[in-house]
Amino acid sequence: MFPLKAVNLLETPAKTASALRVLADPFDRHVSYLRLSLTDRCNFRCTYCFTDTAFRFRPRAEILTFEEIERIVQTFCDMGVVRLRFTGGEPTLRRDLHRLIERLAKMPTLEEGKSLKVVMTTNAFLLADMAADVAAAGVGEVNSSLDTLQEDRFQALTKSGKLSQVIAGIDAAIAAGLKVKLNTVALKGVNDDEFASLALFAWDRKLNLRFIEHMPMSGGEYYKDQQRVSAAEIRQQITAYFGLPLVPRDSKAAHGPARYWSQEGKSHRQIGIISPISENFCDTCNRVRISATGDLHPCLGYDQATSLRDLMRGGASNETLRRAISTTLAGKKARHDFQVNGQGGPRKSMISMGG
Repeated sequence: MFPLKAVNLLETPAKTASALRVLADPFDRHVSYLRLSLTDRCNFRCTYCFTDTAFRFRPRAEILTFEEIERIVQTFCDMGVVRLRFTGGEPTLRRDLHRLIERLAKMPTLEEGKSLKVVMTTNAFLLADMAADVAAAGVGEVNSSLDTLQEDRFQALTKSGKLSQVIAGIDAAIAAGLKVKLNTVALKGVNDDEFASLALFAWDRKLNLRFIEHMPMSGGEYYKDQQRVSAAEIRQQITAYFGLPLVPRDSKAAHGPARYWSQEGKSHRQIGIISPISENFCDTCNRVRISATGDLHPCLGYDQATSLRDLMRGGASNETLRRAISTTLAGKKARHDFQVNGQGGPRKSMISMGG
C-alpha cells in the first residue's frame, strides 16, 4: 500500500501556519476536484450510454441523502478539494436540487478565503425552468450535452425529449449568468458531419464546445470501434472546414481533462477535446468520482471503489471516513486501460457515474 502524501502548497514563511494539506495519489497527482452523481436516473436514453435491458436503477433507499452528500463533500473540502461537479444520470431530476446547492456553495475550503466552487453537468432538458434558481443557489458553471442540431437525429440518439427544449435550457443558463460549455460525444457516421455547425452554434453564443471521444464503458457494450473519432481527426475536420489552422491554448486553468485549441488569429473561436483514448491525459488527473450510491471511484476506467455510504450508515467517525478516502486514493492506478477495440474498460456504466 502506498502512503498518502502531504504537500505544503504555501512555501512563504508568512503563511506556514496555514499550510495546506492536499490529497495526492502514489504518482503525486493532487486531487482538488470531486465529481458526485446525484442520481442514476436520466430522462434520456442515449444510444452510446444506455439500454433498458442492460441497466438496473438502484432503489431510492440506496441513493445518498442530502445529509450524506453534505458530510462527504465537507470531508473532501477538509482534505483539499476546492471544486465540486454534480453529475448524474441527470442531476436536474433530483428533487430540491437548489437547496442542496445552497448548503454546499458556501462550504469553506482549505484555500484561504475561498468557498467551494459548485458546477454541474446536465442534458439541459429541464434547465429552462431551473437555470435562474440554480444560479441563485450558487452554481457558477454548467456543462450541457449537445450531440446534434438535427431534431430527427436528436430523437434517434436520445430516444426522448425535444432538441428545442434543450436549446432553450442552454439559452436560459446563459441568460441566468452561468458560464456554459457544450459537450459533444464524437461519433463517426452519426454526428461527425455536424462538427462545424456545432462549433458555430457555440461560437455564436460565445461558448466553448468540447468534443469527447467515446469510451468503452459498461464492458464495451455500447462502444463501436467504427464510430470512433480521434482527437486528431476532430482537429482536421474543423481546420478543413474553416480553412484556418488550430493552435493550442493553455489548458492549465481548465480544471478538467479537456485540451483547448483556437483558430489562428481568432482566439474567441475555441474548441476543447477530451481524448482519453487517442491522446491520453491521465498524467494530469486531479479528480475522483462518487456514484449516486456513495461509492468512491479513484478512476473512471476501473471498477475499484469504496462505499462511503456504507461506512457512514454503519456509524463511521469522520476520521474513519478520511482514512477510507486516503486508502482508496493510495490505490489509484497510473492510467486507465481503454483500448480502441473496446476492451479494457470497466463494467460500470456512465449513467451511474456521470461525466
